[in-house]
Amino acid sequence: MSDLELAPYAATPHLSRGRKVHEDAPPGRSEFQRDRDRIIHSSAFRRLEYKTQVFVNHEGDLFRTRLTHSIEVAQIGRSIARRLKLNEDLVEAISLAHDLGHTPFGHAGQDALNTCMQDYGGFEHNLQSLRVVDVLEERYADFDGLNLCFETREGILKHCSLEHAARLGEVGERFLNDQRPTLEAQIANLADEIAYNNHDVDDGLRSGLITLGQLASVRLFASHLDEVRKAYPALAERRVVHETIRRMINTLVSDVIAQTEKNIRAQTLKDVNDVRNAPAVLGFSAQMLELNRELKAFLRTHLYRHYLVLRMSAKAQRIISELFQAFMEDRRLLPPQFQRAAELEHARAVADYVAGMTDRYAIREYRRLFAVEEN
Repeated sequence: MSDLELAPYAATPHLSRGRKVHEDAPPGRSEFQRDRDRIIHSSAFRRLEYKTQVFVNHEGDLFRTRLTHSIEVAQIGRSIARRLKLNEDLVEAISLAHDLGHTPFGHAGQDALNTCMQDYGGFEHNLQSLRVVDVLEERYADFDGLNLCFETREGILKHCSLEHAARLGEVGERFLNDQRPTLEAQIANLADEIAYNNHDVDDGLRSGLITLGQLASVRLFASHLDEVRKAYPALAERRVVHETIRRMINTLVSDVIAQTEKNIRAQTLKDVNDVRNAPAVLGFSAQMLELNRELKAFLRTHLYRHYLVLRMSAKAQRIISELFQAFMEDRRLLPPQFQRAAELEHARAVADYVAGMTDRYAIREYRRLFAVEEN
């Protein structure tokens, strides 16, 4: 979709607040397309293939990883953006980058690393994602990081404490001023939620940790399951599950589009500045918000707190905590490039190293340090 076809309140590359280091405009593609391409070619993006969502990477080849999740977020986000005449390229860039700073072992790893970093400023994976694209990626001769546009960086930083926001300069100002990011950033945030809720249902069923019988109590799932079974009474169960989840995603996306169109008309948005100063525009209808909350509550109780998931989470937290402690006690155990960084800021260098690990690399590094038979 060209800039001329976009809504007046869409983010457009020619009105971007720009990059930290000036670069000439890229021939043949927009600034936001360049951002997307840089993210795809980054080392941090490739590592997402071996970072977990709920299930640790070695537990099965078909479960979601951070990489497949990010691709699914981008697909859902682009679908919403196209219908609302917003900038698909910016939505895609933010969606593909939003988890670049996530630790190994999902939220268990993040919680463990945050605990380890409590005396050193804490650890927030959104902040770490921004740190990855601003500082840690080492690919270009003229600058550290990826030198992304302000709008992409702003969208990556979807959560941030006020304390940290005050130290981030322009990209943190909206948290201090109670402003919203672009609608494209809001889309990426909501697409993230739609993707992980529905695909965690799929992975939970695939793993056997939750059942169709349990999901019968979740209205959003049950209503679509009933539709599928009535329309296709002889369909194999695996295909029933896929068809049900496909319809759930479609229902959620359609609701977001319809409700957001209503909100936009009510706010009479004229440009991006109106978006920033308006209440949150993108969202579900009141009815769908309740149904989605019900689904999230089910997953929290029956999947994320399942004893087998909690067992793996406990192992993951032990691995992260003990790796952190070992590297803090002796920085010489770090790889050379992190040893140099640790001379300036020891704890943050250790956090950067641990957060950048994949699941299997963290397990291997743990064995190298603590198992006698490894080297």
